[in-house]
Amino acid sequence: MTPDQYCQDKAAKSGSSFYYSSLLLSPERRRALTALQAWRLELDAIVHENHDAGVALQRLDWWRAELRRLYEGSPNHPVSHALLPFLASLPQAEMTQVLDGTEMDLAQSRYFDEGALGRYCRLVGGTLGKLSARLLGATDERTLESAEKLGLSQMRIRIVREVGHDARQGRVYIPVDTLQRFEVPVADVMQSRHSPQFVTMMRDQAALARTLRQEALALLPRADRRAQRAALALAAIHHALLDEIETSDFQVLTQRIALTPMRKLWLAWKTWLRNG
Repeated sequence: MTPDQYCQDKAAKSGSSFYYSSLLLSPERRRALTALQAWRLELDAIVHENHDAGVALQRLDWWRAELRRLYEGSPNHPVSHALLPFLASLPQAEMTQVLDGTEMDLAQSRYFDEGALGRYCRLVGGTLGKLSARLLGATDERTLESAEKLGLSQMRIRIVREVGHDARQGRVYIPVDTLQRFEVPVADVMQSRHSPQFVTMMRDQAALARTLRQEALALLPRADRRAQRAALALAAIHHALLDEIETSDFQVLTQRIALTPMRKLWLAWKTWLRNG
């Protein structure tokens, strides 16, 4: 298996949102974005697939060393080999920020306030948004600002969608002060108790995600819209999913809501046409 095949198997499985959003990219751009997505999933697995904190930290330390090897030109992992041709568009400092965000995620299972959660989301979601925009050919600094907000928006949607799954793993990404403000005891989240207060809180989280997307679209220069179509398509899919979640009255504590592959394909195709 080649490094590109490894990344394809890991990150771009048929039917996934990423698969459909990147389907119409040129082969080179798709290879680059798929490698970055595979790297993200490798880091995500450190947090969500390791129940031993010591082992998780060892894996993260390995990836820190691997990142240094990558920029020195001698990586070991197949994902790193797949990233190697695209390093000119991937600042090492930003890649390190994603590792820092992963370490932050390992260090705490709850966030006290919006400031702490926001920092984590910027390190991971926002930075990955910028890295993706660079790989897609961003030519304007405003495009990177837009991509950061788009990444933050998608991070918030993930938090909403996975709140029940994360709670079953002992993790709650809704800040403590937000839970208190909406009078949702953390025990309700941990024990999957759906309530009117929970729905109101989730509506607030959904509104935040939508505001971030609107701000991102307002920032994106017209000259870069065509190049960024894959990112815009992925955002369109995520926000259609958010609409479905809201229609379900935020039944996310005990089930995982998803879009059909056909709907994802339609949303991606429509976004590509609109921004052509």
